[in-house]
Amino acid sequence: MVKGQAALTVPWAEQLGAALPPLLVEAERVAATVMPGLHGRRRAGPGEAFWQFRAYVPGDQANRIDWRQSGKSDRLFIRETEWEAAQTVALWIASGPGMEWRSSKEVPTKTLRAQVLLLALASLLLRGGERVRLFGLPRPFAGRPALPAIADSLAQMAPRPEDHRLARHARAVLFGDFWEPLETTRAAISALAAQGVRGHVLQVLDPAEETLPYAGRVRFEGVGAEIAPALVPRVEAVREVYAERVQRHRAALAALAQSAGWSFATHRTDQPPETALLALHQVLAPA
Repeated sequence: MVKGQAALTVPWAEQLGAALPPLLVEAERVAATVMPGLHGRRRAGPGEAFWQFRAYVPGDQANRIDWRQSGKSDRLFIRETEWEAAQTVALWIASGPGMEWRSSKEVPTKTLRAQVLLLALASLLLRGGERVRLFGLPRPFAGRPALPAIADSLAQMAPRPEDHRLARHARAVLFGDFWEPLETTRAAISALAAQGVRGHVLQVLDPAEETLPYAGRVRFEGVGAEIAPALVPRVEAVREVYAERVQRHRAALAALAQSAGWSFATHRTDQPPETALLALHQVLAPA
């Protein structure tokens, strides 16, 4: 944080409680904006709900023929049911002072943007018949009416992306800035992968963290007690080196995610949340 700049942070639980209704409204707005561009998640498979009729082809089992529908024409038709093996998607947001920092009032905090994306994604998943779980909570949520309960439970999430109760083949999405040492992130993803969980890492950044837009003599203060202040005589002289290190860290995050069979992306808080939400939904779509 730059010295002299007001700290634009509030304790996480208090911030969430104060912003909960508008947070839900914004999440639903983002979800509604993205919905028209989504491809359907429905597909044929074992289940009881009717999906569609299709023409009989050699090799289909005779007991699957719908004789009533077939009697309406000179063709045979198969009655297909909808795939009902609902997927469980576990969601997690990093907490801490670093996530609550923002470089200006023109952009939201990383925590707030992550919350909007999590709730908007949960809204889409619930509409699609999937189950949504928050790391650390005992049971998944299901059905569209569960969204307010998910919002109410955000502050109860586990502090680390660890949950031994996640079922094998569950999917996970982790939101955070992931500035901690790479080994910390590697250990978390490796443990989840060992449980049979596959997922996606979304690095949420403030634009200033990526571009270092300051100039002249600037004193930077860490948002954590373990980070010592640093006085930089000419910020523009170190901007290129800084950008190279940010890119190197990002590439390392992508590599460790890929090595575990996960995917990775970044999102800046000055960018539209709809773009990140659409990409997230596509990553989680059934194969």
